[in-house]
This record gives sequence, C-alpha cells and structure tokens, in this order.
Amino acid sequence: MTALLEVRNLRASYGEVRALHGLDFAIEEGEVTTLLGANGAGKTTTLRALCGMIPTQGEVRFEGRPIRGWATEDVVRLGIAHVPEGRGTFVRLTVEENLQLGATARRDRGGVGDDLEQVYGYFPILKARRLQQAGTLSGGEQQMLAVGRALMLRPRLMLLDEPSFGLAPLIVREVFDILATINREHRVSMLLVEQNASLALGLADAAYLLETGRIVMSGPAREIRENESVRRSYLGY
Repeated sequence: MTALLEVRNLRASYGEVRALHGLDFAIEEGEVTTLLGANGAGKTTTLRALCGMIPTQGEVRFEGRPIRGWATEDVVRLGIAHVPEGRGTFVRLTVEENLQLGATARRDRGGVGDDLEQVYGYFPILKARRLQQAGTLSGGEQQMLAVGRALMLRPRLMLLDEPSFGLAPLIVREVFDILATINREHRVSMLLVEQNASLALGLADAAYLLETGRIVMSGPAREIRENESVRRSYLGY
C-alpha cells in the first residue's frame, strides 16, 4: 500500500551549512507522524523543505506521484497545509478574513461557508472574535486561528510546527484535543513537530527521532515512548 507522503534522501542547506543529511520517512493516510529532536536537530527545516520554502534536494512523492517543481503553490494544490511556528497570522486582517484566506486555493467555493462554521465549531472563541483584528488575539487564540486557517484548505495533510509553543498548559491540551478530533473524524493526516515529546507521542501513530539533520530512530509512537533512552533524553523520566 502506497503511503500518502514518501520522502527519500531529503537534503537541505542554509548557504554552505548542510541542515538535512538525506532523510527517509513516510506518512501513512489518516495517521499522525511526529518528528522529535532537540533544538537545531532539523525538525522545522524538514517542514520548510516539504513546503518548498528552502532549496532542497531529494524525492518527495504524494500518493505515489512526485511533487514536480516543488514550489509552495504545488504543495497547497495537493492539499498540504502548513501551520508554521509563530502562528503566521495576518495581524491587520480580521479573524474571519484570515480564515477565508485559507480557502483561497480551493476550487469548491460552495463549501467554504460550511467549513467556516465547522472551524467556529471547533474554536468557538474565534467566532466570538471573528470581526477582531488577528493581531489583538492572545497567543492561544492566534494558534487556534492558524490551525483553523489551515483547515479551511480542506487539507489531506497538515504540517504542524510547534503548536504548543508559548501556550499555557490548559490551552495546549485544548489544541491537542481538537487536533486528535480532526484526525479521528476527518482522517486528516498530520506531520507534527513538537518540543513536548510526551505530548507529541501521545497523539502520534509513528515517530522519527532526529539528531543534527539525520534520523537516528523510528518506529510506532508507543514503542518510541517506551524506549528507555528516549525517555531519559526527551521525556524526562
């Protein structure tokens, strides 16, 4: 069975500095895969490489077909939505305008209104703030907005970069519960980069551990979570 996304020998550099050294991994349809590693391991770089945001070499296939051109517009056209670190909201636009921007690349314009209401169902606070400038939202609300805007694409795959960063524990749990619901109810696949390894492994089906741009361990998330060396180095117990 072909994986939804297959990556072979993925390499990326910042100038003369090589950041990724030939990564091989796959994301299965309807599953959550997490990339774990310390700061500087190459997790965010991997997401940027998959989005065509940095010069990259290697092979990326979506449903068995190569992503040609490897430009951001090609990635969006395939239904791959990126939720970047730092949320990436358009601060001068309203909440609703930000959400509508997420649907810009869609051809089925008739379903946009229904999906907008679905996002408001997941995040009622966004409906209450829908006419408010996005830059005036709290950090947690901006994270919800970033996830909601990605959902407006009707994505097949979501690339999530540190969704818990800077958030209070209660908000983090709320966001992760909603991600689990989205994955379970809509079968949206996810590639999750998350510093909170315990939280990530609790959501994920599969995990890859990165060190200095190389994959050093991979397997089912439950097995990675129970690995003693991973627990000591990344989970703190």
